[in-house]
Amino acid sequence: MKKLLLVIDYQKDFVNGSLGFPGAEGLDGPIAQKIAQYHAAGDDVAFTLDTHGENYLTTQEGKRLPVPHCLRGSEGWTLYGESGKSRREGDAVLEKPAFPSLELGTWLREKGYDRVELVGLVSYICVLSNAVVAKAALPEAAIVVDAACTAGPDPTLHKMALDLMEQALQITVVNR
Repeated sequence: MKKLLLVIDYQKDFVNGSLGFPGAEGLDGPIAQKIAQYHAAGDDVAFTLDTHGENYLTTQEGKRLPVPHCLRGSEGWTLYGESGKSRREGDAVLEKPAFPSLELGTWLREKGYDRVELVGLVSYICVLSNAVVAKAALPEAAIVVDAACTAGPDPTLHKMALDLMEQALQITVVNR
């Protein structure tokens, strides 16, 4: 069985930077542990990076969320903590200019994974949208979200996203 751990946007700006929120730092240990488990088993690990340019505030997203974040090359754009230090040279890194990534979908389809597990931030934005991309790219694969390794600043939206993925989108949510 070909497995992938997909770490979504676990970047400094989402943890303790411009869009950071209480509880995000606490995910670092569990995510780093999961990365180590996948590496030890010989399974693949990939990271997405929310990536914006200096023109962010003039983009559609920037007009609706006028908080500059994850600007390419900035400190806030880098992976956070032990999770970031756990990235190995062979791990894929995909930059994405929006919540979901079409490039990710193409890449997943080419790789042909049987199981894709998602962790990272924010549960009801980028984790949700990229779980849907994974499901579209690999409709017969098991798509899994670890609830203990994702969060969002709004607990109600976090719970709603997990419910939606589990109950409507045929995505398995574990560790609730």
